[in-house]
Amino acid sequence: MSRSLRTNATRAAILAAGLFVTTPLLAGDRQSGDRQYGQGASNTEIKIGQTMPYSGPLSASSVIGKVQAAYFRMINDHGGVNGRKITLISYDDAAAPSKTVEQVRKLIESDEVLFTFQTLGNASNIAVQKYLNDRKIPQLFVAGRATRFEDPINFPWTMGFAPNLRTEIRVYARFILDNYPNARIGLLYQNDESGKDYLTGLKEALGARAGDLIVSDVSYDVSDPTVDSQVVRLKAAGVDVLVNMAASKFAAQVIRKMAELDWKPVHLLGVGSSSIDAVLSPAGIENAKGIISASSLKEADDPTWRDDEGVKRWSAFMDGYYPGGDRKSIFTVYGYSAAELLVQVLKRCGDNLSRENVMAQATGLKNVKLDLLLPGLSVNTGPTDYRVVKEFRMMRFTGDRWGPFGPIVAD
Repeated sequence: MSRSLRTNATRAAILAAGLFVTTPLLAGDRQSGDRQYGQGASNTEIKIGQTMPYSGPLSASSVIGKVQAAYFRMINDHGGVNGRKITLISYDDAAAPSKTVEQVRKLIESDEVLFTFQTLGNASNIAVQKYLNDRKIPQLFVAGRATRFEDPINFPWTMGFAPNLRTEIRVYARFILDNYPNARIGLLYQNDESGKDYLTGLKEALGARAGDLIVSDVSYDVSDPTVDSQVVRLKAAGVDVLVNMAASKFAAQVIRKMAELDWKPVHLLGVGSSSIDAVLSPAGIENAKGIISASSLKEADDPTWRDDEGVKRWSAFMDGYYPGGDRKSIFTVYGYSAAELLVQVLKRCGDNLSRENVMAQATGLKNVKLDLLLPGLSVNTGPTDYRVVKEFRMMRFTGDRWGPFGPIVAD
């Protein structure tokens, strides 16, 4: 049975099922004086939509959608954006691309949202990318990191948010070459287009040495109950530097299985699975100690940032609008940051809330600071540069928190 959560300030519907809607699209922008509105926008409201895996194997990451609903509620309580309230409609797709297609069509054709925002998952976003681009509907700041989300030539209506997968893996490759030049590298990745991006990016970054350094690359399917057998294979191959690009559920399994096997390679963990609450704690904190990852965002619960003004604002938001949220979760920090950037874009739209102007503002950001971006980082985009966040800093898990080390690095 479907379930929806709605408040006066923001509407976040979390539905487990829905009908496949075939209502024709409403085309064109509506004008009121000097104001211009696309479908889903008016003098009082900006209606946006997304899908999240509130159920299914990736449900831990649905915190992102919950944080964003809370953030928009805060914005609405303070008057909205240029006097307009944000209405977020967030549907459950259980991380199933076929369900994403169904729910996104409902958002566009029935709910009549202005654009989609932060739909989660590479496969889910790929499944609706052509549909949205063909209709010139912004697919904005998607919560997925395939390189095709930063391709303005072929997909001018799609923008990612976090650094793409190949950028991340190349940063890890550089770290390996600088610190473990004779490594026996093993790669674990999901058997889909995004996972293959990791494999391609790693080989490209290692160049002529890839054949010698990569001794095992092993994939898994999202339907697999565990990745225990893959971990055994990687150990048997003599891997001493593991690049673990598994999704959260499977990343936790890897950490636990490694402990069972008493296998202790250098362990590089993908940033998308670096949540302390969702991954490291379930895997066993002691088992996770020493794991290396990377981030572009502050560890907001780290005492290092206690007096940071951006973190103070984040903390006030958590106290007032998401008090039960995990302050050590990367999903909380990520969701807040993406919502903050969207509000900046909407402010810049002024009274022109056409879909064309939304994309023009999103692709014309200059030196935009976000509360939780690392010092020295800012958002800069352009008509031919759809990369929003481009840089990382390495970090190591201490057993209590992620400790950053080394300089800011970029691909």
